[in-house]
Amino acid sequence: MSDSFVARSLDEIRFWSRIMKEHALFLRLGFRCEDTQLIQEANYFFALFEQIEDQSNTFTLEADPQTIINFNTEVYNAASGIWVFKRKVLGLVLRCQLPGQNNFPLLIDHVSREANYFRNRLRELNTGTLEPLPDAIIDENVFFLRIMADHAKFIGHLLDPSERKLVAQAREFSHDFDQLLFQAKDLESMRPQSQTYPLLDQFLDQNRVSVKSLRDFKKTARELIEACRIKSIIHPLLADHVFREAERFLTIIDMFEKHLNAQARKK
Repeated sequence: MSDSFVARSLDEIRFWSRIMKEHALFLRLGFRCEDTQLIQEANYFFALFEQIEDQSNTFTLEADPQTIINFNTEVYNAASGIWVFKRKVLGLVLRCQLPGQNNFPLLIDHVSREANYFRNRLRELNTGTLEPLPDAIIDENVFFLRIMADHAKFIGHLLDPSERKLVAQAREFSHDFDQLLFQAKDLESMRPQSQTYPLLDQFLDQNRVSVKSLRDFKKTARELIEACRIKSIIHPLLADHVFREAERFLTIIDMFEKHLNAQARKK
């Protein structure tokens, strides 16, 4: 195991454990007062991922790889647990067994997709089965483009309807990212023939432009919400949460661009 394995594992866990912790909070806030069992389960996962987040920060890049393998396995089990919880809640909502709760079905599905992504990444790291770069570029973008499209939809629905200009902007971003997702799915179905340097490079460039615009919109919305300058039912932490995920996507795009250009120079 190399130092990069330790660094990559800790980076994934530090980012996604905080995301999972916040998912538990957001779900809990959407439950009804009488949903005491679900609230208790959400509180359990909040505390669990807070402990994981704290523990991850005690490790350094010099940590023993076997220790990190064991830690990854523990976190994988926790991510699997919260994924099961989220899918259970989704089933209850879709069967109309939680009337009056405030978690959109798409939001519950959204957070469960992120839990599944997290646990799959931990398994890939532990088994050394990370995808080749061309596949990773397409698959990561398909995943994150859908996440960004979802975010735009949630923002549009959680803003007060009287915030007409911001709602219209959110809808425009939703449409833009739906189109980018469709394009990514087309590129996905055309592989391996589509995995040429020019196509992948253009793919990353185009997505970067749109993600930066959405990131900036989220940043502005977060600042307005924190200053109580717009009308919405968006929790300030949720505004920051979606901003951080856009930042994460941009970091991944930049990383892919760097590796893609390095490979092109070698040829």
